[in-house]
Formats: sequence, structure tokens, C-alpha cells
Amino acid sequence: MGRLPTAMAPLALLLAARADHAGTALGALLAALYALCGAVGQPLLGRAVDRRRLAGVALAAAGVAGSAFAALAVLGTGRNPVLSCALVALAGLATPPLEAGLRAMWPRLVAPRDQQAAFALDATAQELVYVAGPALVTVTCQIASPAVALIGCAVLGLVGTMVVASRRPARALSPERRSVHWLGPLRSQGLLVLLGAAALLGASLGSFNVYALSAADHHHTSWLAGALPAALSLGSLLGGIAWARVAHRVPTDRLLRTVSVRFAVPFVLFLLTPEPTLAVAAAALPGFFLAPWLASAFRLGDRLAPQGTATEAAAWLVAVIGLGGAAGTALAGPLSTVGPVAVAGLTLTSAAAASLALFLRR
Repeated sequence: MGRLPTAMAPLALLLAARADHAGTALGALLAALYALCGAVGQPLLGRAVDRRRLAGVALAAAGVAGSAFAALAVLGTGRNPVLSCALVALAGLATPPLEAGLRAMWPRLVAPRDQQAAFALDATAQELVYVAGPALVTVTCQIASPAVALIGCAVLGLVGTMVVASRRPARALSPERRSVHWLGPLRSQGLLVLLGAAALLGASLGSFNVYALSAADHHHTSWLAGALPAALSLGSLLGGIAWARVAHRVPTDRLLRTVSVRFAVPFVLFLLTPEPTLAVAAAALPGFFLAPWLASAFRLGDRLAPQGTATEAAAWLVAVIGLGGAAGTALAGPLSTVGPVAVAGLTLTSAAAASLALFLRR
């Protein structure tokens, strides 16, 4: 519940700008600004969690973000674009670090033999957030208005954060709490390689969304634009559940390299411009290895992070995946005028480069 606003806000901002007659351009700017500021804010809040407690930092952030969303709902997005941008930036910067905070706590909360399952189920739950968030905004806008959807972002984020903060592990000091170098987890060369691979993974996901739009135009089937990302998410849900149930006896870094190859290879199919039905089926194949990729990456990131920086390291992973997604979307936009094959090439190249980076630096 606490993570839902990250999936709800971009669509809610787009629809709010259109409802306020501010134009799609302003809505897109607000959605991009929210994502960018969220990526900037997560490592900073993650460092604060490492030095204090998750409960206090997350509650303060949720209060600020919720107030910004409420102000946007009351004031509207079109009356004062500068003020709207400032409020959106504040909401993004103050996104509670629940995702990174929980992933940093899994090694303390579960036995080593269960950690792979815990990280896999966490990644699966995150997929549910990105499926349920846009759907919830769409239903809310049909029943009420985009302003109510923004209020929903404020309420759900605050209530979800309060529930997390009420639990004992979130109120406890980290056993690794200590003074750390100003670079924090970025001192780890292995973590830097992992962050680079994660950014490339994000680029492949961002460009795949553009591929879905391009393929829909190519085949003159508008439903394909939503069906392809949905199939990818469904595959990830199934893959995450299956991954949690399988016992893995090999090191996490080897698992991640294996999963990264299996994630990248199916994108070759999209170079053949498959028919819509086949394309939807093919989209589930890389999706099946997406949650395992994320589960293995966050588990490995926890091991690579210097002592006392686990939450900030997880926050950096969250941030670079989001930034990579934005870059992939931006690069794929011009390529979409050439056709879906060009965009599919970018998606495949990004996924393959992520795999290559992991193999070059073990």
C-alpha cells in the first residue's frame, strides 16, 4: 500500500493536467519530474535510514509527499505550472524509502536459506504495485476525478507507511549503524558494476513500453499497447512465485548472470515483428525472468554494500532502474518513427549489455 503512489502518480498527473486544460505536454513534464526527483531522493533517504531508523524517516517523508499531493489536488495543476512543478518535485523527492528499506531488512528478518524466496516475493509484490496502481487511478478517475486520484496517492502512501512504521523491525536501529564514508555504498566497485547493469535493465524496460506503442501502430491494433507490458508483468509475477519456491544452491552472482541471459534472449523474437497474439505470448518470456533478476540483484547488492550502507545501496538500485527506464524511453521515442524493429533492437541491446556487464566483472 505504501508503494502504490509511485505507480499511481505518473498517470494521475497526466490525467489531472488534461482535466485542468493544462495540456498533455505539462502532464508529461510533471510525470517525468516526479520520476526523476524520486530517483534523486531515494539514495538520500536511504542514507538517512541507515543512520537512524526506517520508521521515523519514512513517516516524515510520507507526510511531506502526502501534503504535496493534497496541495496539487486542491490547487490544480493548470493554474500555476511553476507551483505545480515545485509540488511534484517535492512529492518525488519525499517518496518514502519503503522499497529499499524493506529489502535492506530481509537479511535480518529471515534465515539465509529463505532469503532468495523473500527477495523473490518482494519483487513479485512490486510487480503487483505497478499493475494495481494505474488500474486504481483509471477506476478512480472514471468514478470521481483525477484530483481524487491525487488525494488517493496521499492517503494510501501515508496509511501504508504508518502500517510499516508501526512494526517493530522498522522502529529498531540497524545493527550495522555506524559512521560511513561520504560515498557510502558507491565505494564498492562490484556494486557500481551491478548499478550499471541495473540501469541497462531499466533502459530495456523503458524502451519496451515504446515498442508496445510502435507495434500497436504497425499492426493497427490499439489494444496491443497495453497488452504487451501487461504480459511482461504477468510473466514476472509467475516467474517471481516460481523463483521463490525453487531451492538455489549456487552463489547469487552466478544466479544473476544466468537469469540476465535468459531475460535478454527472448527479445530476439521481437526483431521478427510477430503477429499481435504471438507478440503478447512472447512478451511473457522475458517477463518470467524479470522478478528473479530483481530478486538476485537486490540480494547481491546487499552483500556488496559496505557495512552500514545496505538501505542506501538498495535505494541506488531502485534509482538507477528508474533512471535507466527514463533514458530507454527517451532513446526509443525517435526510433519509433522508423518502426517497431528498431525499437526492439534497442530493447535487445540494452538487455544484452546488462548481461555482458555482469559477465565481464564477476
